[in-house]
Amino acid sequence: MRIGLQLGYWGAAPPPNAAELVLEAEGAGFDSVFAAESWGSDAFTPLAWWGSRTSRVRLGTSVAQVAARTPASCAMHALTLDHLSGGRCVLGLGVSGPQVVEGWYGTPFAKPLARTREYVSIVRQVLAREAPVRNDGAHYRLPYDGPGSTGLGKSLRPITHPLRADLPIWLGAEGPRNVAQTAEIADGWIAVYYSPRVAGMYEDWLAEGFARPGARRSRAEFEVAATCQVVVTDDPAAERAKLKPSLALYIGGMGAPGMNFHAELFRRMGYGEVVDDVVRLFAEGRRDEAVAAVPDEVVDDVAIIGDADLVRTRVAEWAQAGVDTLLVGCREVGHIRSVSAALGLGGGPDQSAVDG
Repeated sequence: MRIGLQLGYWGAAPPPNAAELVLEAEGAGFDSVFAAESWGSDAFTPLAWWGSRTSRVRLGTSVAQVAARTPASCAMHALTLDHLSGGRCVLGLGVSGPQVVEGWYGTPFAKPLARTREYVSIVRQVLAREAPVRNDGAHYRLPYDGPGSTGLGKSLRPITHPLRADLPIWLGAEGPRNVAQTAEIADGWIAVYYSPRVAGMYEDWLAEGFARPGARRSRAEFEVAATCQVVVTDDPAAERAKLKPSLALYIGGMGAPGMNFHAELFRRMGYGEVVDDVVRLFAEGRRDEAVAAVPDEVVDDVAIIGDADLVRTRVAEWAQAGVDTLLVGCREVGHIRSVSAALGLGGGPDQSAVDG
């Protein structure tokens, strides 16, 4: 099991201690540092800025939104960061949702799986640099020959030779079809919410993708990274309470009626009644009640909270369930140190939390 620091995306301003957290994570034996984006800060710049002071940790996006950049532009970002970091970039991609894609980026959300497949194919062409990049798909035309075209577009190869043609591409995915496609075309899966209790369900989805003709990886070669809050504490009730507002927001407020991927994921975990209550209360503007409707069991399914012994035991359970990397959101140096100490990370480059 590897542990990564999840910086997330910024709120109203950059986090004032991010550089300190990144340096502490590398020194404490964390394997990676990841940054996200929503509709404010981007995912690549923080990794380049704060990651420039590191030498070992992998630098990953979790996730860079597909709608935010053309595939070629995204490949340029990734190959640049990979060169600057000496081969430490992990390109995590995700489709986001229709509110952001259509409302913020002004592009259509329809057919996200087909769009992702084309996107990844183009990025891989850029990174391989074997021939001028072409794509004749429905979503990305290279060279562009649609309405408004001058007809002068030319297929190009990147001027800069990518450091790694096999730079790892991970996909954030939640539903069964999306996870199966991730297993087929990607090098890793970023699970936004993961529960070892239903690991068999996830493994079935992954197995479908691995069994497809031309699948890129086998299960043994594939990395599963799960976002998981890990907190070492003698007061688990207080820490659960801190996580419930975020869970209520993602279940009840991060999506449109009838299209909330996070809510559907929790339904598949068996929390249909909880989801119905949280969605209804959120829609009615009763947010405090929506938070109160999130039971402790939901928190404990997707987070690891307790004393050091319990944390070690639960991390081992997640490893045995098929998770290779836990992405942990830490906002204080003390949090990083407590996780490192509990899991025996030690700070060496080859240390791991728990044999899995």
